[in-house]
Amino acid sequence: MHKNKFFLYAGGIFLSYFYFGIVQEKITRGKYPYEVVEQDGTVSTKYEKYTFALTLVFVQCVVNFLVAKVSQTIWPQGEDKTHKLYYASMSVTYLLAMVCSNMALQWVSYPTQVVGKSAKPIPVMILGVLLGKKIYTARKYLFVFMIVFGIVLFMLKDQAKTSTQDSTLGVGELLLVLSLLMDGLTGAIQDRIRAESKPTGLQMMQVANAWCTLFLAVTILITGEYAAFFEFAKRFPFVVNNLLILGVTSSIGQLFLYSMVSEFGPLVLSVVTTTRKFFTVLASVLLFGNALSARQWTGTIIVFAALFLDAFYSKTTPKKK
Repeated sequence: MHKNKFFLYAGGIFLSYFYFGIVQEKITRGKYPYEVVEQDGTVSTKYEKYTFALTLVFVQCVVNFLVAKVSQTIWPQGEDKTHKLYYASMSVTYLLAMVCSNMALQWVSYPTQVVGKSAKPIPVMILGVLLGKKIYTARKYLFVFMIVFGIVLFMLKDQAKTSTQDSTLGVGELLLVLSLLMDGLTGAIQDRIRAESKPTGLQMMQVANAWCTLFLAVTILITGEYAAFFEFAKRFPFVVNNLLILGVTSSIGQLFLYSMVSEFGPLVLSVVTTTRKFFTVLASVLLFGNALSARQWTGTIIVFAALFLDAFYSKTTPKKK
């Protein structure tokens, strides 16, 4: 029975986030055609890009909140005594991480985003040392160095691309760096929440997404993105269905994640999610033509090998000073 649950949870994580990655790239990297009548009367086809990162994350947060709310109605979780300021702070950093990573897809391919986001242990480690006074083993530092080296190898530009845009660190890469920094801050706040009040995964999922929904709703209204998105959705109504599918797959994936970590622990979960990321990169290459060079494949393998090794050897939590 225990083994059956593992395969159920792992399968749920693989399928939901695998499809999530495909739909996300379809939305953010897809071409939206429209016809234009030229001055000479000829009709030409032009393409738009999806640029509404706030709306994309807003839909995810709304669906995540609703799913967590319904789940807690079915399976009551008890009282959550976490201070609201912690949840508000965590929601801000979590939200910024999501928005930055989604905005990065306007400039970088999905494989680059996935590999870049795999560097999450780096800010978590740095902030763990600076804020949590944690001590890490030499082996841990080695694995993090491997991750950094693999990502640098992946993101280095080919010599054949000599334009200014291709030879420097671009907007997409900078957004990924900012997203990683926000991931580190989110992890630090979550550690504090777990240490003080120990809420369940569903409780954290519900409250965090409620705060994110509120912040995003205000931001979208202030920036006026909602009006531009409505006009875009009128021209391309199928994007609304894709956004809803994205939200549903995200929420289902989170439910399986929380179930697995509660019954099998973070070590098993990290192995499953790392494997899932690798196959997401592979699927993006096969389905969307995001071809990788031999150097990029080498960097990808180094990153995921380091993540696997870190997950395998991280059987004990780091000590505090």
